[in-house]
Amino acid sequence: MKTLDHKIDFAVVLSVSKANPNGDPLNGNRPRQNYDGHGEISDVAIKRKIRNRLQDMGESIFVQSDDRKNDGYKSLKERAESDETLAKMLKDKKASGDDFASIACEKWIDVRGFGQVFAFKGSNLSVGVRGPVSIQTATSVDPIDITSLQITKSVNSVTSDSRSSDTMGMKHRVDFGVYVFKGSINTQLAEKTGFTNEDAEKMKQALITLFENDSSSARPDGSMEVHKVYWWEHSSKLGQYSSAKVHRSLKIEAKTDTPEVFNEENYTVELHELDGLALEVFDGQ
Repeated sequence: MKTLDHKIDFAVVLSVSKANPNGDPLNGNRPRQNYDGHGEISDVAIKRKIRNRLQDMGESIFVQSDDRKNDGYKSLKERAESDETLAKMLKDKKASGDDFASIACEKWIDVRGFGQVFAFKGSNLSVGVRGPVSIQTATSVDPIDITSLQITKSVNSVTSDSRSSDTMGMKHRVDFGVYVFKGSINTQLAEKTGFTNEDAEKMKQALITLFENDSSSARPDGSMEVHKVYWWEHSSKLGQYSSAKVHRSLKIEAKTDTPEVFNEENYTVELHELDGLALEVFDGQ
C-alpha cells in the first residue's frame, strides 16, 4: 500500500436534534458551550466516534472504549503487550523507540492516524507517536438552546420492605443545532507512521457514517446526523493552499432565528472554489 502522497483537508456539517452531543463533566454533563453560547463537541469525542466506526469496519483499534472492546484486554498496556515484540521492547531500556512506533503504527490504524503515547507504569520504554490526522473542535453555527429535564427512578434498586423514595436527577439536551468541524491529513507525518491512501479513504467513510451504531440514552437513533462531508485533495505533499484558507472557503449561516431543520430554506451554504484544488462533496448516510 502506498503512503499518502498528497495533503488532504476536510470539513463535516452535522446536526443535533433533542440530544446531548458531548456532555461536559465539569458542568453537570450539560452540552458543551463556549462563552458566546455556541455549542461545542470536543475533538476527543469526534475521534472516539471515528475509532468506533473504523472498528465496525473491521479495523484494528488500539484505543477501544470499554463498552466496545472486542479483544478482552482490560487496559491499553495489556493490549500493547499482546504483541510479543512490543512486550519485550517495553521491558528493554535499550529498545528503539522508532522500531516500537513502527510496529504499533502497522498494527493499529488509530495509532498511525491519530498518534498515541505509549507510557505505562512499570515499563522501561516510553514512546510518543505524532499522527497525521488532526481534527478541530466542532462548533455550532449559532448559539444553542439547552433544555434541562428532571428525571426520577420509580423502581427499587435492591429488595426492601418498603418502596424506596424516587431518585431525582437531571438530563440535558440541545433542542436543535448545526455544528461544523474541520480537519487535515499531513503527508510528512503520514510518511513517518505509514498512513496510506487507503487509510485516508477509510477515514472518509468513517466521517460519512459517523453516527451509525452510536445511539445511547443521550443520543437516540436519528437525533444526530451528518449532512455533508467536504473533502479537498491537494496535488502535492505541502498542498497548494494552507489548511486555514481551505477551511475558510466554507461558510454556513442560518437564514432564520430558530431553524429546526438543516436545509436550503433555513441555512445558506457558501463554498468558494480554490483554483486547482480538487473537491468532493458527500452526503451523510
